[in-house]
Amino acid sequence: MPPSARSRRPGWIAVLCLAVLGALLPAGIAAAADSPVRGGRLDWGVKSSFQTYVTGPIAQGGYSLTGGAATVGAQQFRFHSASGSYDGGTGAFSAGFSGGVRFTGHRTDSGAHELDMTISRPTVRLSGGGGTLYVDVTSKAKGTGAVTTSSQVPFASLSLGGIDLRGGGRAVTLNNLPATLTAEGARSFAGYYAAGTPLDPVSLSADIAPSTTPEASGSAPDDDTAEDDAPKAPKAATEKLVDGAVDWGVRRTFREYVTGDIAQGAWTLSSGAQDGGALFRFPGAEGTYRDGELRAEFTGAVRFTGEHGLDLRLNAFRVTVTDGKGTLYARVNGATEDVSLITFTARDLTPKNGLVAVTEAQARLTASGAEAFDGMYRKGTEMDPVSLAVALTEDAPLPALPDLGDQPTPEADPTPSPDQETPPAEPIAAAGSSGDGFPALPVTLTATALLLLATAAYLRYRHRARQAPAQAQAQTDAD
Repeated sequence: MPPSARSRRPGWIAVLCLAVLGALLPAGIAAAADSPVRGGRLDWGVKSSFQTYVTGPIAQGGYSLTGGAATVGAQQFRFHSASGSYDGGTGAFSAGFSGGVRFTGHRTDSGAHELDMTISRPTVRLSGGGGTLYVDVTSKAKGTGAVTTSSQVPFASLSLGGIDLRGGGRAVTLNNLPATLTAEGARSFAGYYAAGTPLDPVSLSADIAPSTTPEASGSAPDDDTAEDDAPKAPKAATEKLVDGAVDWGVRRTFREYVTGDIAQGAWTLSSGAQDGGALFRFPGAEGTYRDGELRAEFTGAVRFTGEHGLDLRLNAFRVTVTDGKGTLYARVNGATEDVSLITFTARDLTPKNGLVAVTEAQARLTASGAEAFDGMYRKGTEMDPVSLAVALTEDAPLPALPDLGDQPTPEADPTPSPDQETPPAEPIAAAGSSGDGFPALPVTLTATALLLLATAAYLRYRHRARQAPAQAQAQTDAD
């Protein structure tokens, strides 16, 4: 064989191995491109014993939710609307969530609280074998009462327990990640706990969207100038609703009762109702608006069931607003007549950019509403705030509903046991699949095997190439 041909063979071997390696690796991993995180939830109780202390006989306090956060299961808070990025090649994951919780206790004679702490906007960043939980914290120092506000404090360190997040997939689901208070977190925790204290485990589920490519730069933009500049016809005195929704969580403590140890129940949504974590959305508004007065009917139903005869179904929601006062009606347990459940304030109900909206209006239970709850609450009891938005034009967008993402995979239950104080030794994870029914293998396994094969082939070739001259000379001497 000519020397030139022999010298080219190692190059062909390398090219062949690289081609095989490139073919076996998923395209997204080979390109090491980040995929966007769009939608998801994070469930975390902060620290169960701290909750018990706050609500117990010493602190005599409580907590309130902000920014659409919800409660779920036993002593857990749910944060929503995950956004961030995920790299299937390296396993790096970063996602921020919305919502917050405020703890208050030790009320003074002036009405202030010696204990006052708000935790919000949790962000999880994972890489390698662990990660960090960041939060915004506003707290009042124990003893001095000095108030500090900090943004994205590295509050807790997280352990993946050997989980490999590489491989890609359409979702990242992690359950019961052990969390430990950091030194920065201890300072933000107002001195109640020392660094290294175990916190409640963290569970999350995030939807992974496909990587998108920008549109071609040569595409021509839509030209709506002529339509925008055209004179608008005067609106009619009474306008028909184009779309709309009403958002209401009923009452937080009622939801906690339903899913708690006493009722041990649940709720189900049907007929188009949507779960926003701390609230339920009833969409599909039909009706009319005129000079601050509103008549709107909505679709969707919610049913609460549990032990001790709990069975409450609400559907056919309807809202009226007259003279700045709103009333929310529904049909109860299959009845054919509407029941007024709550009243709320809706002053200055005027359209803005084609949208008529009421945001988190304080709501109180009516007498007929108290009957619907079988006397569990009295007339005038403060219920969850109500929000509504109705569109008068086609281009008026409704407010976004808190995005909880897809339901986590069955093997990753996001709710730990109620009496769990210390994190479990092993977290549970489901980082998606390859999309063809087979689990996504870690990249390093395939890559390492191919590289070993390539190295062996090359060394074998070099060994034979070195032996060839000696064998040829020996044959010549024998002849």
